[in-house]
Amino acid sequence: MKHVTLGHTPDADDAFMFYGIASGNIKSPYLQIEHVIEDIEKLNKRAINHELDVTAISAHAYAFIKDYVILNSGGSFGINYGPIVISKKNIELKQLHKYKIGIPGKMTSANLLLNLAIGNFNGVEIIFNEIPKHVSSGLVDAGLIIHEAQISLTDEFQKILDLGQWWHNLTNGMPVPLGINVISKRSLTIKEIIEFDELFKSSIEYGLKNIDDALEYSMQFGRGNPKSLIEKFVKMYVNDLTINMDQVGKDSIITMLQKAKSSNILSYDELLFVDSNSQKIQQYH
Repeated sequence: MKHVTLGHTPDADDAFMFYGIASGNIKSPYLQIEHVIEDIEKLNKRAINHELDVTAISAHAYAFIKDYVILNSGGSFGINYGPIVISKKNIELKQLHKYKIGIPGKMTSANLLLNLAIGNFNGVEIIFNEIPKHVSSGLVDAGLIIHEAQISLTDEFQKILDLGQWWHNLTNGMPVPLGINVISKRSLTIKEIIEFDELFKSSIEYGLKNIDDALEYSMQFGRGNPKSLIEKFVKMYVNDLTINMDQVGKDSIITMLQKAKSSNILSYDELLFVDSNSQKIQQYH
């Protein structure tokens, strides 16, 4: 049996996706899974160092890693919603780039989307769940909000920019590519990669079929938020594209990274996707 290290975040949506595997209800006779739980920006950095066999990363971070293939399953896509920029100040959107903005990590997809939307800006890295507090205290002028903070804000803050709506309008309705899961082609064979992709898909489907149990498991990663909020957040980011991103999801990832490349924000050589139907790896430049 092949030992596989699996990195994912301490977030409710990731926990929900992996509930089937973590609970032992979804198993593979070929793969033994070791869970490694880290913040997304730490997983991004571990992927650059190629420390894990399979890991969740930001779609943005894929431009910086080598020899990983994007899985069909496990992607986080917003459907006309996504990260938002908040402030206590009345900031005009065209002036936003002049302000100090708290960001959840340089390699996060939220940071790349904001860069695409407003150009270069002064970003200050802050642990994502502490960004509202830093905005409230005035340590930063604005904050780039991800995860459940997007749907739990108080009237204290103004919404300056909704990047989900911005991307939707820019791309004529493409989903917003945020998180993806990647698998190493150094340490696993094509057969093992396909096996894991199917295992992961089964885990997500199991969670959706046993939603109450999966949500109860996810609550331990809910950072003290009520179950109703966690359920709303999970249902936002565990959707049909999470089960299988298909060409729609692939196109959104390709589009975001190509726009960043053409804007000289980043560069990359190729994008690799698992194609379970042909049991091959698809390559895009």
